[in-house]
Amino acid sequence: MGSFYTDCIERNFRAGYKSLGYFIGRHPWWFLFTPIFFSIGLGSGFYFLKTRTSNNIEEQFTPLNGHAKMERKYMQETFPRNSTGFSSLRMTTDGTYATFIAATDTNILSIKSLEEVIELDFQIKSMKVQLANGTSDYSDVCALVNGRCSSNNILELINYNAHNIDSVNLTFPWYNSENGSLPLFTILGNVDLNINSSIVQSAEAIHLIYYLETDKATADIWLENFLTLLSNQSTSVQVSYATSMSMQWEFEKSSDSVIFLFSITYTIAIIFSTGSCWRLDNVRTKVWVALCGVLSTGLAILSGFGALLLLGQPFVMTAASCPFMLLGTGLDDMFIMTSCWQRTRVLDSVPRRLSQTYSEAAVSITITSITDALALFLGYTSPFGSVQSFCLYAGVSVVFCYLYSITFLGACMALNGQREAGNRHWFTCMKVPEDLPSSSSKVFSLCCIGGGYNRMTEKEPGEPVSSFFQRFYGPFLTHKFIKAFVFVIYAAYLAVSVFGCLTIKEGLDIRNLALDNSYILDFYQSQKEYFSDYSCNVMVAVKQPFPYWDEEEYEKLHSCILTFENLPYVNSTQAWFLAFQEYANETNLNLTTHEFYKSSLSQFLDLYPEFKQDINLTENYEIQASRFFIQTLDRTIVKDAMVGLRTTADTCPIELLVYHPLFIYYDQYTVVTDNAIQTIMIAVVAMLVIAFLFIPNLICCIWVAFAIGSVVVGVAGFMSLWGVSLDSISLINLVMCIGFSVDFSTHITYAFVSSPKSDANKKAIDSLAHLGFPILQGALSTILGVVVLSMSGSYIFRTFFKIVFLVISFGLVHGLVFLPVFLSLVGSLA
Repeated sequence: MGSFYTDCIERNFRAGYKSLGYFIGRHPWWFLFTPIFFSIGLGSGFYFLKTRTSNNIEEQFTPLNGHAKMERKYMQETFPRNSTGFSSLRMTTDGTYATFIAATDTNILSIKSLEEVIELDFQIKSMKVQLANGTSDYSDVCALVNGRCSSNNILELINYNAHNIDSVNLTFPWYNSENGSLPLFTILGNVDLNINSSIVQSAEAIHLIYYLETDKATADIWLENFLTLLSNQSTSVQVSYATSMSMQWEFEKSSDSVIFLFSITYTIAIIFSTGSCWRLDNVRTKVWVALCGVLSTGLAILSGFGALLLLGQPFVMTAASCPFMLLGTGLDDMFIMTSCWQRTRVLDSVPRRLSQTYSEAAVSITITSITDALALFLGYTSPFGSVQSFCLYAGVSVVFCYLYSITFLGACMALNGQREAGNRHWFTCMKVPEDLPSSSSKVFSLCCIGGGYNRMTEKEPGEPVSSFFQRFYGPFLTHKFIKAFVFVIYAAYLAVSVFGCLTIKEGLDIRNLALDNSYILDFYQSQKEYFSDYSCNVMVAVKQPFPYWDEEEYEKLHSCILTFENLPYVNSTQAWFLAFQEYANETNLNLTTHEFYKSSLSQFLDLYPEFKQDINLTENYEIQASRFFIQTLDRTIVKDAMVGLRTTADTCPIELLVYHPLFIYYDQYTVVTDNAIQTIMIAVVAMLVIAFLFIPNLICCIWVAFAIGSVVVGVAGFMSLWGVSLDSISLINLVMCIGFSVDFSTHITYAFVSSPKSDANKKAIDSLAHLGFPILQGALSTILGVVVLSMSGSYIFRTFFKIVFLVISFGLVHGLVFLPVFLSLVGSLA
């Protein structure tokens, strides 16, 4: 491999860190207190946490420049809202509303059930809300249609009297009333029709909506009172409820749910790190170094988060999972540095021991820190605000974690080394004998002696686990039959991973943003159970001035409508020009010339004013743009339906644009996969470049890049099999996965190429003996850091646990099983 040896950067880097280690070893107090005071200063940024918090679901979990947001802007500018003619069909946003679904196993249209629904409707409308300027009820805040509150038409049909239901022949899916066609499919669920008829016999659910049109503060108070009212109801029918703000409010509760879990995590980290660094030798034990490792990570989080808050960066709830990840990252560096310290000569001075430690550990922890940070900063290019916030907060904190590892943690190791050099007890700091006095008991030997070391090597005794890696595991793994078996295992792992990648689902289910015990999940379940046949009513805008009176041109538009209706997920079309044509046929109007069309249109719109919101007219009734609506069915994947509608609009010879408020959220399906692949590919190339700069062997760098790709494929495949979709939440973790997957493979690869042994198998054994235990410690500390998130009631944090668990597990297997075998074969071939 001599021709591929490129250690010029690595050699100079080690020399620089060797000098730094010596300097810190001579002046530890400066490097101990400076990071503490610096962190306290930056930590003042937490004062702004509340004002910097940005948890708006649309802003953070939909593409920042999504296609639907441009479509919405066009619709809002071209077809402005009519304040006196509210129409839910024509809303370009979700609007402000409260809603409930009443359901029963028998018939919701029975007199008894309807009486309960009507009573609940009465309570909602008469509910008094206390405001700053007095009390208010629904009539004061409702959306108005011709001066009256927009109503639930089905209750008006029976005049709010349940006994009248038998005298009304409801037809499904549309009911033609005096006020126009009523879409019963949005009101009644699981409908049973009379044989050979469209008349409703029974239904299992009824869906009522109460739209508001007032200032946000007043609306929020009314909605909160609505939730209180509905939560205290006791009826024989099953009632599920929600508001337009419910998901937002429920999502904001998620961060509070992990505060307690983080305190548990920190306790576990302290126990594990001190336990794994504990030695029976009362002088050589590294308890204080372990505690400082935990503290160093805490200071990094304080500094990173505080600095960004001071700079005004928005804090999204997804960033609340960063501390769980960073705790494992910081402890991993601590374990590596501790392992390197233990391989230095005990009789050397503290500055010399620390300089040697830095020389051995600096390259390894530098590569992992750079790759972790770079992967996260690359993730900042994501089109999702939630991903950007997480990656920025995590990336900056990783940088601080690295800086504090080589300053604060190094100073702690130097001070602990001074204690060891004085042969002082780890707790009392009193001098203790190295050997057991003849008159002392065994209890005395456990508590009051220490400082022993190997007189032959002049180094501290190695840990039993490191001895296991060197004497048993390493030789076992490098046996030729075991190598063949490892290849079989890897082939199976790769096959399952690829299968999982091929079956992965895309997109964030908005329901996953609520906590598991949220009332809103019952509402979504009722929607799915009773109202799943029909989907959204999509707006289609004709963006150009169009001659509707020209039969030839009109035929082109009609052809486009037929193309829409031929799609398997389109049910029907509603359009002002179709209604106008029917009106013209009934009244024998002539619509074949421009002037006749304009004059007749004026009469028509006076009779049906709701259609005025669908036409952009000049003062002399010239049509600049217009829109119509197509009703879709829930028969396909939402991404396919949205893309299919857009494609159909683009192929029409007339300039069309399709839009629905839900498209704002559906846009994620069109970008999440491409963005994930692009970010991962760029990151893998960047990791390869960094590894090549620091690891003095080209072939081994290629193996590191291979390990990254292999782990990413494994995580993506197995997360799919574990029920995790590819969405903005899991994309965060996949970006993080790129950095984490580098850690273990880099440690082992660097140890392999740095080993003085000549035989490839012995190099592999030597690398496992030196870094097998620290890698195992780092993996366990990271898993323990996130394991409590598995108990979280939030999908976001459970997903974080699942993917970090997969990343660390697969990274560990690659670092301790696959890579040593692959590297030993490369070394043998070379």
